[in-house]
Amino acid sequence: MVRQQPEQLDSWLAQAKSSALKQFQRFAEGLEEDYAAVKAGMTLPISNGQVEGQVNRLKMLKRQMYGRAGFNLLQRRVLLAS
Repeated sequence: MVRQQPEQLDSWLAQAKSSALKQFQRFAEGLEEDYAAVKAGMTLPISNGQVEGQVNRLKMLKRQMYGRAGFNLLQRRVLLAS
């Protein structure tokens, strides 16, 4: 199940659901719950990776500042880090 072979998603899900491993079964069930988003993620050229990276960076800065200073210092660190 890779991005280059989205047509194999349905067969992979069927194999995973019939697997003896409970982890594969639960993973396949989770993918089926949001099937449209999974299929779109495998077929569309659009990615939100850049956005997720920025969110991760901001959360890291926030965690580093937790309990140490007020909003002004956090704002200054965010602006200087970019």
